[in-house]
Amino acid sequence: MNGQQMEAGQRIAIAVAPNGGRRTKADHPAIPITPDEMARTASECLDAGACMIHVHVRDRQGGHLLDVDAYTETTKAIRQAVGERLVIQITSEALGIYKPEEQMAVVRATRPEAVSLALRELVPDDASEPAFAEFLHWLRQERIVPQIILYTPEEAIRLEEMRRRGLVPFDTIPVLYVLGRYTAAQTSHPADLLPFLAPGMPAFRDWMVCAFGRHETACVTTGALLGGGIRVGFENNLDLPNGTRAGSNAELVREAVVALTACGCAFADAQMLRQTWSCFR
Repeated sequence: MNGQQMEAGQRIAIAVAPNGGRRTKADHPAIPITPDEMARTASECLDAGACMIHVHVRDRQGGHLLDVDAYTETTKAIRQAVGERLVIQITSEALGIYKPEEQMAVVRATRPEAVSLALRELVPDDASEPAFAEFLHWLRQERIVPQIILYTPEEAIRLEEMRRRGLVPFDTIPVLYVLGRYTAAQTSHPADLLPFLAPGMPAFRDWMVCAFGRHETACVTTGALLGGGIRVGFENNLDLPNGTRAGSNAELVREAVVALTACGCAFADAQMLRQTWSCFR
């Protein structure tokens, strides 16, 4: 292992990804789509133990959307429900619809507290590196927290190599390790995390893990015990550990809380998460 481990007194940050850009109410009637539904979900997940919500917005047909007005409306609804007690992170995910310049433009216009950025989408080739580097500089200047989504260990190596070349203007940048893919019947396992943390791999200080399928709780518990934060929710998983369908996003948050409490863990609130992001130290 590369030396990442839970530090004494570390509190686990729990993020919830309640909808994603793919699933609809045909997949689960409790998937939140509208601003009001997102606000209710945010409140329920806050009560269950989450400190961050990962936000996707949809168009009128329920399709994936990157839109300033939609983000503004949904963020306002969530803030009215929970105040500052949740970090609100928007997605910049392309989902095969948007180009990198469009993804970055909506972030610039929305000016969120935090944003997730898939490395493979925003930097598909070497020619796209300068624009991405300039965008990261802007995020740093505006104190918007980026979280880089990494699907493979090779992407983690590439991100660290970009940082060493001065393209990433942070000594350390938050990342999300994704265990698996958005494919039918995808089921992640705890061992899927190990290649990201193997000897010689980049050691990111601020990292989270998310996983697909019924072993989500096992995967994120492993991640937390190895020093990371965790992300759960209907974007990646609809099922409880016993294979039955979860009733809500909050139920998935509670499953993680129960598992980690049994391991002696404590949990971060939103203000603690804001204070621990090392990218702005």
